[in-house]
Amino acid sequence: MDPRARYPPGTGNGRGGNPNYYGRGPPLSQNNHHHHHQTSAAHQQQYVQRQPQPQPQQHHQNNQQQHHHQSNHQQQHHQNHHQQQQQQQQQWLRRNQITAAGTSGPKVVAPPPAAVGNDPSSQDWKAQLKLPPADTRFRTEDVTATKGNEFEDYFLKRELLMGIYEKGFEKPSPIQEESIPIALTGSDILARAKNGTGKTAAFCIPALEKIDQDKNAIQVVIVVPTRELALQTSQVCKELGKHLKIQVMVTTGGTSLKDDIVRLYQPVHLLVGTPGRILDLTKKGVCILKDCSMLVMDEADKLLSPEFQPSIEQLIRYLPASRQILMFSATFPVTVKEFKDKYLPKPYVINLMDELTLKGITQFYAFVEERQKVHCLNTLFSKLQINQSIIFCNSVNRVEL
Repeated sequence: MDPRARYPPGTGNGRGGNPNYYGRGPPLSQNNHHHHHQTSAAHQQQYVQRQPQPQPQQHHQNNQQQHHHQSNHQQQHHQNHHQQQQQQQQQWLRRNQITAAGTSGPKVVAPPPAAVGNDPSSQDWKAQLKLPPADTRFRTEDVTATKGNEFEDYFLKRELLMGIYEKGFEKPSPIQEESIPIALTGSDILARAKNGTGKTAAFCIPALEKIDQDKNAIQVVIVVPTRELALQTSQVCKELGKHLKIQVMVTTGGTSLKDDIVRLYQPVHLLVGTPGRILDLTKKGVCILKDCSMLVMDEADKLLSPEFQPSIEQLIRYLPASRQILMFSATFPVTVKEFKDKYLPKPYVINLMDELTLKGITQFYAFVEERQKVHCLNTLFSKLQINQSIIFCNSVNRVEL
C-alpha cells in the first residue's frame, strides 16, 4: 500500500506529505528548515481548520479499526472466492453429469435431448414409430392362443423390430412363437399351420434376421408355387425389413428374363420366386447360390407336386451342404414325407392343426347340377350380405362367365 495516502498533504519533510522522504539534494539549512517548518505549520493550520488531525490515541484506534476492517474485508473476500469456486464446480458437475463419487469416479455424459429422439438405440424408440391403426377385427384362437411371448424376447435387430411393429404386428402368433426361435438356431423345420395364421412372417422374420446386409450375396431363397404368392411374400419381406439395408428381389415365370438377369448383377440378399425361373437363372450362372444358407418352401405340398418337385431337387444341388430348409404347409401328403426323409434327416416338426379350417368359420356346401351352378351362385349373392368374396373355378372358360 502506498504510504503517501496515509498522510495529509503538507505533513512531513518531503514531497507528498511523507515525513520519511528525503530528497536527493543537500539538506536544508536551519533557517530554511525553520522557514519550511513555519510554512508547513501554516499549511497544517489551514488543514486542521478544515479537518482536525486526530490525537495519537485516536489515531492508534483508527489504525486498529482500519486493520480490523481490512482483515474482515480479506476474510469476506476469501469466503466469496471460495463460494464462487464451489458454484463453478457444481455447475461443471451438473454440466458433465459426474457421479457423486467425485471427480475421480467414472464420467457419465448424458446425450443432448435432440439426439435421444433420433437415436434408434434409445429406450424410447417405440414412441418414434409410425404405427398403423389398431386392428379391431375379431380374432379366433388360431392366432390368440399364444404363450404370451413378445418379439423382443427373440433378441432381434432393432431395425427389424421397428419394421415388425410398423407392419401392425403386436405379438407373435402361435406359429411364429414356435418357428422363429427354432429357425434362428439353424435347425430344419417342418411346420404345419393353417392359412391366415401368420405363416409368412414366421419364416420372413428369421430370414431377415440372419442376413448379413454387408455381404453382397444371395443368402436366402424363398420358393413359392405361384406368381401372386411370390409378389405377396416379397412385399411382406420389404415391409418388415424397410429399416434394414437388405435388397429383396422377386422373379417369376412369365416376366422378362433379361430384366431379371440385369437385376441380379446388382446387390441381392433375399430372392423370392417360383422354382422354374430360379432354376433357369441358376443354370445360366447368373443366380449364384453358393452363399445361400437358407431355403424356404412355402406351400410345400404344392411345391412337391410332380410339376415342381424335379425343379426343387435340382435347385437344392446348387446350395451348400450346410443349408437350412424350412417347409411350411397346411397339408402334408405322402410326397412331403418322402422329401423330408431324403433332405431333412432331423427336422423340428411343428403341427398346430387339428383341422384344416380356421376356427370361427362355418362352411356350407350344396350339390347342384352343372347347369344350375351359376343360378345358385346368383341366388346366394342376392340373399346374403357379402362384402368381399373369392370365387374359385376349375377352368378358364368358367372364370370368364
